[in-house]
Amino acid sequence: MISINDLSISFSGKDLFNNVSFQIDKSDKIGLVGKNGSGKTTLLRLIIGEMSYDTGIISLPKDIKIGYLPQNLNYNEGKTVMEETLTAFDEFKNLKIELENANAELTERTDFESDSYKKLIDKVSDLSYKLSFQNENTIQAEAEQVLKGLGFVQADFDRSTSEFSGGWRMRVEIAKLLLKKPDVFLLDEPTNHLDIESIQWIENFLADFKGAIVLISHDRRFLDKVTSRTLEISLGKIYDYNVSYSKYKFLRAERRQQEIAAYDNQQSKIKQTERFIERFRAKATKSVQVQSRIKMLDKIDRIEIEPEDKQTIIFNFPPAPRAGDIVLETESLTKNYGNHTVIKNIDFILNRGEKIAFVGKNGEGKTTLARIFNKELDYEGNLKIGHNVSIGYFAQNQDETLDKTITVFDTLDHIAVGDIRTQLRKILGSFLFSNDDIEKKVGVLSGGERARLALAKLILQPYSLLILDEPTNHLDIPAKDILKQALLKYDGTLLIVSHDRDFLEGLVDTVYEFRNQKIKQYKGDINYFLEKKKIENIDQLNIVRKIKETTEKIDSVNKEDYVQRKERKRQLAKIQRQIEKIEGEIEDFEKKIEEIEDKLANPAGNQNHDFFEDYEIIKKSLEDKMSEWEVLQMQIEDFEDID
Repeated sequence: MISINDLSISFSGKDLFNNVSFQIDKSDKIGLVGKNGSGKTTLLRLIIGEMSYDTGIISLPKDIKIGYLPQNLNYNEGKTVMEETLTAFDEFKNLKIELENANAELTERTDFESDSYKKLIDKVSDLSYKLSFQNENTIQAEAEQVLKGLGFVQADFDRSTSEFSGGWRMRVEIAKLLLKKPDVFLLDEPTNHLDIESIQWIENFLADFKGAIVLISHDRRFLDKVTSRTLEISLGKIYDYNVSYSKYKFLRAERRQQEIAAYDNQQSKIKQTERFIERFRAKATKSVQVQSRIKMLDKIDRIEIEPEDKQTIIFNFPPAPRAGDIVLETESLTKNYGNHTVIKNIDFILNRGEKIAFVGKNGEGKTTLARIFNKELDYEGNLKIGHNVSIGYFAQNQDETLDKTITVFDTLDHIAVGDIRTQLRKILGSFLFSNDDIEKKVGVLSGGERARLALAKLILQPYSLLILDEPTNHLDIPAKDILKQALLKYDGTLLIVSHDRDFLEGLVDTVYEFRNQKIKQYKGDINYFLEKKKIENIDQLNIVRKIKETTEKIDSVNKEDYVQRKERKRQLAKIQRQIEKIEGEIEDFEKKIEEIEDKLANPAGNQNHDFFEDYEIIKKSLEDKMSEWEVLQMQIEDFEDID
């Protein structure tokens, strides 16, 4: 479907790609991997035509639809969540207008044998075919399905996109992309800023997607669930593995061993040849052999091994100072932002040595509570920090915590005290900052470099409690593995806010879910939590609150005579029977909607157009019954007012 042949591109004299060739077929699910700076994002931008290349050919079918999600997005303003999401169907609407205009032109044409008339007929046929893939009556329902899968609730649909954080606005862009139903997805870190539930939803959606996918991600589990082919970029070349990421790691290790053996063997032969040349260069009788070996050296295709593979972050957290048995304790802790309550009446105890995770949808209060523990935010209720507890805090947004105007070295030098000041260069070196790097301003660092620098700050002094808010953002998979190993060895108390399931697996022993201003404890690791949530969600997705029954009796003995009172009781009983009947019908409709929305929330379902139309009919019927119920309730209230 997409063919890349002999592609080459260089920057500042350095080859990023050197005669790269590969093909993307119509159902390929490809994970694009490689060290930071290897050219993964550049390759996606070359495919969509955002960048030009030096030599080679990128061939795409004429009518191919590509859905591209970059890491950094520019957001549109002025629309609600639903309005912005429905712009995904603008092309459909434009095609419909184009078809209407073409049909109108056909009715006026009389040159039935002309070439232009035949071309117009072909155009109408082509437009009709394209429009046949989308039912206009199901557009709204499809948009609702995707938005709910990505974590939005019904009340969010009419809110302005400007009210939401960047992470939530990125979800709107993902929703638009999914609804466009392209032939191929090019996705650059799509799980950034998503919570665990949304990541699971989108990975299920992509796993069932019938088209092609090229995916860049540092989420190992996400790659394994979605992809079945792995392309590695290394030293300007592409290595193609027809397996998922985890299997690729084993095959790559085997390939690297073979490369090292071949490299060592080649270097041995080169040195042997060079020694021969040096030894016999001055002897006339050996000149022919010397020249032959010089030419042989010039022609050798020298094996390269990526030098970055030899670089590894090396660090451990200092031993934790002894603290009290209770590290943190809250009682009725509440946090409001204006009229908006994020967490309410939280009772929480963190004991020494525990390793816990905060999970849940974005905006539910995970980071808020972590910042309260770090004394960055005010609150209502009680918070007690335990005896001798020192807190090391890693913030989610490094841009807000690091001074961009100072150098890498000064970032540590400004806070280091004591003998450790003499080891700052060694510490920075262990986090892959060379002598040249340490004089760089923080403002020019990449996201991964800033994350490493923030981690380096945490080992300057010992802490009894580490609070890490999304510490794996911007870290590649090897760096995440090294951080995880360091945390497994850490002997203090650990609190992690994270959506990275692979990172949390085996690292924490208790999970706290944030939902509806509360937190719920799960005594087990992340896999235990995910399994429990899967069971709970069977009966809890999109439950509609039942209507309360009206049972109060009207007491009017002393206000009306017997006849009037009897007539009113008869009328009231009639209304109540009608209410009971309607409430039964409402409950039936609600159950049907629950069943349908459970299916809507599952992207693996094969819902047809009739399915969505039935959904809309049931929703309309429920609205009508609710209106009838409200009218009858008003009549009962009239009786109560008379009393």
